[in-house]
Amino acid sequence: MNHNSYKIKRLTAVAMFCALSYVCMLFVKIPVQFLTLDVKDSLIILCSLLFGPISGIAVAIIVPFLELITISGTGVYGFIMNVLSSVVFSSVAGVIYYYRKSMVGAVIGLITGVCAVTAVMLLANLLITPYYLGGSPKDVAAMIPTVLLPFNLVKATLNAAIVLLLYKPISTVLKKMGFLKTSTSQGQTSAKSPLRSVIVTSASILIIVASLLIVFFVLKK
Repeated sequence: MNHNSYKIKRLTAVAMFCALSYVCMLFVKIPVQFLTLDVKDSLIILCSLLFGPISGIAVAIIVPFLELITISGTGVYGFIMNVLSSVVFSSVAGVIYYYRKSMVGAVIGLITGVCAVTAVMLLANLLITPYYLGGSPKDVAAMIPTVLLPFNLVKATLNAAIVLLLYKPISTVLKKMGFLKTSTSQGQTSAKSPLRSVIVTSASILIIVASLLIVFFVLKK
């Protein structure tokens, strides 16, 4: 595959992730008090891991903008919060994985991303949410231990688990279709992949189930 052909396929794949993220935002969301839990960040992070942090950041800005001009009920407030959340998570995970392309690198990137986005969103809630709710920073601060911290942590963890669950099958399909270059070291690790895949898949499913249970039986009360 020549360089220009690969660039076109890469742009096409990033555009597909953008469209899928938007569709996911439309149809896969759970209202939690005045907040909304969605899983579009999982697709944005996948794009960042597969095609680099710049691609992930681009999708992280485009999708909230499309939401703002189409179906948003939170206006500029929602746009700012969505961009912050998606950009921080996708860029942190993407940059770490870019320099350490392995399962360990992906896990470290995702865990770091979970911590980073949780911290950033708590600060953003303190600075921006009072204007959205018409309350005071003190009122919002009182919501941190009961709503804001658990919500942001669960949302980030859920998206990270979905990334771990989907990364291998999606990257395999994209490589077969020519959207991703095949690593020369792939054959060296194939012997370890079945057991590792089972462990990663099982852990991801358990985390997803646990996150959803927390959302429906704790946060939505």
